[in-house]
Amino acid sequence: MTTGTRQRAWAQITGETWPEPFSAARYSRVLQRAETLRRLGRVQKVVGLTVEASGPPVFLNEACLLQPAVNGGTLAEVVGFREGKVLLLPLGEMEQVGPGAEIVALGKRLEVRVGRDLLGRVVDGLGVPMDGKGPVKGEAYYPLEASAPNALERSRIHEPLSLGIRAVDALLTCGKGQRLGIFSGSGVGKSTLLGMIARNTSAEVNVIGLIGERGREVREFIEKDLGEEGLKRSVVVAATSDQPSLVRIKGALTATAIAEYFRDQGLDVMLMMDSVTRIALAQREVGLAIGEPPATRGYTPSVFAFLPRLLERSGTARKGSITALYTVLVEGDDMNEPVADAVRGILDGHITLSRALAHENHYPAIDILASVSRLMIDLVSEEHREAAARFRELLAVYKTNEDLINIGAYAAGSNPRIDQAIRVYPVFKDFLCQKVDEKTTFDETKEALLELMARAYGAGEREEPLAPAAAGHEENLR
Repeated sequence: MTTGTRQRAWAQITGETWPEPFSAARYSRVLQRAETLRRLGRVQKVVGLTVEASGPPVFLNEACLLQPAVNGGTLAEVVGFREGKVLLLPLGEMEQVGPGAEIVALGKRLEVRVGRDLLGRVVDGLGVPMDGKGPVKGEAYYPLEASAPNALERSRIHEPLSLGIRAVDALLTCGKGQRLGIFSGSGVGKSTLLGMIARNTSAEVNVIGLIGERGREVREFIEKDLGEEGLKRSVVVAATSDQPSLVRIKGALTATAIAEYFRDQGLDVMLMMDSVTRIALAQREVGLAIGEPPATRGYTPSVFAFLPRLLERSGTARKGSITALYTVLVEGDDMNEPVADAVRGILDGHITLSRALAHENHYPAIDILASVSRLMIDLVSEEHREAAARFRELLAVYKTNEDLINIGAYAAGSNPRIDQAIRVYPVFKDFLCQKVDEKTTFDETKEALLELMARAYGAGEREEPLAPAAAGHEENLR
């Protein structure tokens, strides 16, 4: 085994960096976690992504070390069994792998080393640092695969959490421990919205999973969207699209495990994952590779079994909370495609981004009428709730009649509600738009909404339009 491979294997298997100064405690930890009996097997066949082996005696999801005759080795995971053979998927390249290559069972599932010094760091899908800032000296090991908190141990969500996005805080209020989905097609502003939330949110720690992203987009997101301010209190887990499908799945699990560690410290954690669709595609690749039959639109049944196991791990717990935002990249802007439909049924609300609004230079391109927070009614005051309901009502009136208004078919005075909606729409649109570097607190947003609705209904009896007052209102919002 080459020195580089030995270093990577040591870090991934034991969680320790190589080399480190001698430490009795360090070697004690390694010995306690070491497998004292070598259980070996041999590669029999490689078909596509799958390695078929005779032995060793292993359990499902156990980590193994695949050791070709030359050029080091790589980690693999047991993903199934077939006719007495063990099926493995590699977590790296399979160069020089051939019949007879040795397989060593490690006797454990994959874990990630966690600790406070993860803040400000960028790690790969297996938790290994990739930012060149040295090793992570963690405090504990967390398994990548874990169960969701007991349903009766989850505290009820009753406290709002500011995301720093005016449209969301005012009309789609999120609570500590709530799970929201961000649904949109490609190029509508999901990554920019996540960056704004990471910089502006009142959560104490951000854990950001970039799963299946282009390699170019990782650094771009960190430097442009997240920024230095956001990175200081964030952990970024990146598993790019060129990596094996199993590594992309592990990237999602690694980000969740890191968020669970900070939650267990009693902190309010913001977990942002981009995107669930690419995780589902990676799980589909794994399912097809081991012979699982395709079901809904080519997705295998394991995809729809995996999604709730992953998404339910966030939320409230006995102490601390994980507020989660999962982006869903919908195919062809179809909000009812299988993954989007499944995720929407699991989460506590959804934010829909509209391509039509993006084309109008309306950012963030949040379609308020197509979005909902299922917990908002329990999070805000009655005054706030009524103002938000009236806002949505007037916005819906305008959108329903927008075509008639635009072509001049609507005669002013025909319907008082439409007249009022026309007067307030320019100010509403101004309120919903927000610059990328603009930050507002939850209290500022609430006061701005209440003032806006007081003016909107106060203008109901006046003949002059409300739109000219937008400049004064915009000044109050800043």
